[in-house]
Amino acid sequence: MKLVRGAWKLLVGIKDALVLLFMLLFFIGLFAVLSARPNPAAVKDGALVLNLDGMIVEQPSETDPFAAFGGGETIKEYRMRDLVRALDAAKGDARVKAVVLDLDRFMGGYPAAVAEVGQAVGRVRAAGKPVLAYATAYTDSGYLLAANASEVWVNPLGGTLFSGPGGSRLYYKGLIDKLGVTTHVYKVGKFKSAVEPYILTGQSPEAKAANEALYGAIFGQWQEAVAKARPKAKLAQTIAQPDAVVTAASGDIAKANLDAGLVDKLGDRLAFGKRVAEIAGADAGKPAGSYKSIKLANWLEANPASTSGDAIGVITVAGEIVDGKAGPGTAGGDTVSALLLKGLAEKKLKALVVRVDSPGGSALASERIRQAIWQAKNQGLPVVVSMGSMAASGGYWVSTPGDVIFAEPNTITGSIGIFGIIPSFENTLAKIGVTSDGVKTTPLTGQPDLYAGINEPTGRILQAGIEQGYRRFIGLVAQSRKLTPSRVDEIGQGRVWDGGTARQLGLVDRFGNLSDAVAEAAKRAKLDPAKVHAAYLEKEPGWFEQLFASFAAGGDEEEEAAPESGGDLYARIAADRRAVFGQALGDAKRLAMGSSMQARCLECGAFGPAASNARADARLIDLALRRIGL
Repeated sequence: MKLVRGAWKLLVGIKDALVLLFMLLFFIGLFAVLSARPNPAAVKDGALVLNLDGMIVEQPSETDPFAAFGGGETIKEYRMRDLVRALDAAKGDARVKAVVLDLDRFMGGYPAAVAEVGQAVGRVRAAGKPVLAYATAYTDSGYLLAANASEVWVNPLGGTLFSGPGGSRLYYKGLIDKLGVTTHVYKVGKFKSAVEPYILTGQSPEAKAANEALYGAIFGQWQEAVAKARPKAKLAQTIAQPDAVVTAASGDIAKANLDAGLVDKLGDRLAFGKRVAEIAGADAGKPAGSYKSIKLANWLEANPASTSGDAIGVITVAGEIVDGKAGPGTAGGDTVSALLLKGLAEKKLKALVVRVDSPGGSALASERIRQAIWQAKNQGLPVVVSMGSMAASGGYWVSTPGDVIFAEPNTITGSIGIFGIIPSFENTLAKIGVTSDGVKTTPLTGQPDLYAGINEPTGRILQAGIEQGYRRFIGLVAQSRKLTPSRVDEIGQGRVWDGGTARQLGLVDRFGNLSDAVAEAAKRAKLDPAKVHAAYLEKEPGWFEQLFASFAAGGDEEEEAAPESGGDLYARIAADRRAVFGQALGDAKRLAMGSSMQARCLECGAFGPAASNARADARLIDLALRRIGL
């Protein structure tokens, strides 16, 4: 009996200890959430610090609850419109003595998004507010931001070279042939190059010509923007003859940058911090190089977006378009359509703006989103489309209901075409002595057969389905753009266009950003654009997501302290090697698990992977390296 009572007391003790531990963890988590919440009252005189140690995106994704604890790499994301709002609010606020752009670990963004933030930086500078940028080595996109600053600093041991868009990508046909995999491709459009990595060993002539035109146009716009911001810089020579420029500086890349007028100062973080302190004030009691600062999160909380006036609904289609449900940063067909239909039912919207920032994806999910947008038109709401960095393939599909389409000159759009890829493994299995057999009652029994191969009737049906989908795509565009189907077919065929060319072709109506689209929607609803506000139809993060977001942020929000330095040119080369490995793993997964009928743009990835793909590929790398013990 004593043994039973002793065991019972032990179990009760364990239970009480677990309850106390749970309560302790709960209150620690609650304290973390409350401490991490932005505090507008904390905004004092100082420098507004934009420590962009991640990517600029249209719509940040939800924080992975386990990313902060798994030891893997996490990629931070900064919402473009938040950065623009922060910079515009800083122009006339006396508390902001300067703006600091810390671009040491900036991972870039698509051209249109980076350009819009760069223009906002330029507006701060034009208002007479000092803007200081720092990096060990600027990327092309990072330099576009920095060029708009009043002082551009670079580390003397670093330096910047410009590579431009493009470069090599991976082609898997040789590996696929060695493995014995049969890649069944069904497509329409001679420029629909998304399938080429699986059926060719290099670019087709059509894809190469189209890409040269696209990349050339967008890089030309980048050069124009940099030249406008820094007219005295010797940009052309640095781009055309980088080896001669660096050799003339005895191999000192940073000095070559200074001599070319690309940067204003050479200095390390300590020197940069002291310079900012001269303007914004030194932070007493802290190490040399510290200065009075304003956290971005606190500044945004102190300057919220307007909610006055009539509501113009904004539904965001951002990231890869996929079937079913998905969190922010990926456009799940069911999720986006449900958010839109709920907004139309519950909110008193006067008009709708469809903000598209997607390279496409599932044709089925694209159609589901398009049908939801049509519900707004059926309710009599004006519908305006605002294309962000990209609205290609499925991203253009969902844009077709728009009464008017806005885009930026460097928006990536078009890619009107459809394809499907289904691998089968009959030859792979034969290599290891595995065969298949069975009874078939119809030509479609067991088809598509991944073990024995896809037969001709099934192949013809699949190709016919792709062709019918393309005709539907062509018809939607023709009706929307008031063009003939034959004309749309001419400019379609899967070819990708920059926004400027797309406007000339009639795929886009006007140049303008999201604010311009909201103003146009207000006018079409017979409202004063100055008396409306954007009502974003999106899911708000719950307390659980906020809790883990605060853990993931860690101490990086303490922006006045000198953060970890970014790498130099050679560190960027190492990062590129890792990215190539990640892309290969990611492509293999997307081939195996992607929707069979897709409207997707391959060329969009030349300007950097979509944030969702970058995160997924990074996780695959970490998993692979752990599996092999590295």
